[in-house]
Formats: sequence, structure tokens, C-alpha cells
Amino acid sequence: MYLAKWWEPTDKNKILCTLCPRYCKIGEGQPGFCYIRQNHNGKLYTIGYGRPTGFAMDPIEKKPLNHFLPGTEVLSFGTAGCNLGCKFCQNWSISKAKLDDTNAVSASPDEVVKLAQKHSTPSIAFTYNDPTIFGEYVIDISKIAREENIKSVMVTAGYIDKEARKDVYKYIDAANVDLKAFTEKFYYKLTFSHLDDVLDTLIWLKNETDVWVEITTLLIPDENDSEEEIKKECDWILENLGENVPLHFTAFHPDFKMRDKNKTNEETLIRARKIAINTGINFCYVGNIYNREGQTTYCPNCKTKLIERDWHSVLTNNLNDNICHKCSIEIPGVFN
Repeated sequence: MYLAKWWEPTDKNKILCTLCPRYCKIGEGQPGFCYIRQNHNGKLYTIGYGRPTGFAMDPIEKKPLNHFLPGTEVLSFGTAGCNLGCKFCQNWSISKAKLDDTNAVSASPDEVVKLAQKHSTPSIAFTYNDPTIFGEYVIDISKIAREENIKSVMVTAGYIDKEARKDVYKYIDAANVDLKAFTEKFYYKLTFSHLDDVLDTLIWLKNETDVWVEITTLLIPDENDSEEEIKKECDWILENLGENVPLHFTAFHPDFKMRDKNKTNEETLIRARKIAINTGINFCYVGNIYNREGQTTYCPNCKTKLIERDWHSVLTNNLNDNICHKCSIEIPGVFN
């Protein structure tokens, strides 16, 4: 066990965890909602520190990040547990597992960075479950990684306390934030969390940090895929984050507690992408389906194909650093 940050004692021998807006009050010997933050003898410990559930080498486009080191691989890992309760979770075997139910491996922050160096990968991704819940581990790894010129990536729902996020994101270089829907009803009923906290995190990341940000919305039939909701989300992004934050619409497949739903069809994703582009968002992509046009990066000025993709593979990259080779405008992102 590792002594946790972001907590304070409260009444009746309980601990208040202040890492995320859930603010769990945790009794002696009990875990919080995420499973891996536990009260032992009046102190909060994280049992996920140094206990990843395994490592994988992924294309960075799988996170998905299309404007951050395109065509490179990223060392990816997560732990058990999660601070959201998404009924449609696509990684539920990890995020809903308790640590003793999972074949965790042991890896110190130094060992994680050395593993990235061994495989010559330019970045490390905290992913699969929400890395917010193992924030202490994230900080220690990302600090060492920065010293070694290795980038750090958060793949997250963005559900984090306003003070804790200043610590967790201190050495983070990029984040893909899961904006799961654009209604409080969806967030409350299907994720057991709240929309406004996520929107606040997005605004903070964009306006008060140097973290490169992209957004993903998993479109679920009849839950968050109406034209009205998609337009409302795009309008908010445009007004609060600007036209250059890449937006990914991805396809849902039936899983966990929503196996009765149909998978998202391609037409829905294409329609959502069209709404985003017509709204004024410069870079919108589709995922979890095969669609080259929807996965290709185009210059917003001259419409030239800049980075052509086939699923998660980069076929051609016509950027000169971050400059369009045809009209010479700068394309937002981290391309070197």
C-alpha cells in the first residue's frame, strides 16, 4: 500500500477523499467508490500504486490522439478500478475489477519509464481505466518521464477535483478527455457522475495548462446521438475551447450492462462529424469503424489531405513539422 494524497479526516472515524468530485467518505477498512483508495487505521492508502494490470504497445491514434506524435507508438497501461460507474463501459473487466481479482504486475515509476526507453517509445499513456484514481503513480511516472524526454498522456473522463488536478497534470503533455454526452441526465443515470465537473476540467486544461487536448464522445443509439445534443456539444466546444480542439466521435458496441443496445451505425458517426464541421470545428474524426475520410487530417484552410490514416495506421504524412505543405498555415498539435 502507498500513502495517498488528497484526503482529510472527518467525523465518525471516516476519511474524506478529495481526489475527485465524488468526495467519498470512507470508513475504517473500507474502499472508496473506485475500489483502490482505502482507509486503513485512519489514513488513506492507494493500493493501485505500482500495480498495473499489464502493459501494451499501442499506436497513439488508438487513444485516440490524432494531433500528438502521429504514427508513433505509446506504452499503455492502467490499474484496476474506476471513479465512474458507466453502464456502457468498454473496458469493464479492468475498470470494475478489485485489485485482488486482477492479475496485477509490479512496476515502480522508474521501471515504467525504463520499459518505455527499452522499446524506444516517445510517450507513456495512462489509460484503460481512469488514471485519475492512481494520480500519485501518474505524478511520479510523468515527472521521471519528463526528465528523460518522454511524453505523458492521460486518457480520462476528466472527473477530478479542481485542486487535485493541478498536481496530477503537472507533468502531463497530452490528454484525451471522454466527454461522454452533453446532458446531465445521461451523466447522472449512466455514469453516476456529473457533466459540469467534466466541462470545468476541459476549460481548465485548455485555458490554464500547456496540455494538448483532444475530446472523444462515444455515441450510443438513442442515448446521446440526437442531432440536437451533438450540435449543442459542438457549439459548447467552439465557444469554450475553440475550433482547433480535435473531436472524435466513436462507435459503441454492446457491453457490460448495456448489452441490449445496438451498436452505433456508420451513418450516425458521419452525420455527427458533418454537424461538427458545419458548426465550425476544424478537426473532427470518427472511430471504431473503417472510414478513411473520417480518420484523415485535412488542412482547414486549403482542404488538402495532410495525414491519411487507415484505422490506426498512418499511410501518409504531408506536414512539414506542423505546417501545411500546400498553403503553409500552421496546424495545431504536437507533431515533433
